[in-house]
Amino acid sequence: MSAFAPNGRTQLPGSGKPARFPRSARLLRHADFERVYKQGRRHFATHMTVFFLRRTEGGTLRVGFTVGRVLGGAVVRNRMKRRLREAVRLQRPAASIPVDVVINPKKSLLTAEFADIQNEVRRAFEVIQKWLEKPRGRE
Repeated sequence: MSAFAPNGRTQLPGSGKPARFPRSARLLRHADFERVYKQGRRHFATHMTVFFLRRTEGGTLRVGFTVGRVLGGAVVRNRMKRRLREAVRLQRPAASIPVDVVINPKKSLLTAEFADIQNEVRRAFEVIQKWLEKPRGRE
């Protein structure tokens, strides 16, 4: 269970340090986003679309977020990304899976309950896990 710091940020239990979404778990390069969009698969949910692509070099799960300007100004877009980042941090699978994921929120994410967002992220990770477990010849 996480606690809140005086500044409102989530803290790691017992450490007094803020919980983070580590850089190694983030998708950062434009080329990586493009590769996931062009070669990956999609999972549609009520408040988001999730694109994912298995990585050949192995490693861990990496997640990126894209929020277009059509969804609102900078403050609104940043709020969407913060909510998604926290939901992913809380729902990330414990197992190390070699996949890149890009999450595109829909406008409805702003008014959605955080529990609903967490459930959608958890369900998306379950779908990705099932897809990764399929034999490679049946893709």
